[in-house]
Amino acid sequence: MMQNLTGWHALVILTIALLLFGSSKLPSLARSVGQSLRILKDEAQQGAEEQEAATAVVEPVPTRHAS
Repeated sequence: MMQNLTGWHALVILTIALLLFGSSKLPSLARSVGQSLRILKDEAQQGAEEQEAATAVVEPVPTRHAS
């Protein structure tokens, strides 16, 4: 989906954002989007580490045979 975007598309999106939010709100908007992406990346990395740790710790349980 994102591979079809060209420079013109980005320019149109930026113009619409400028019209909607105004030039004074754009820096804070960009900052909050950056923070959200950073949080999402950290959470995804933690989830992957937890999943890796959960699958790596699994050990077979010894079975006892009834006599």
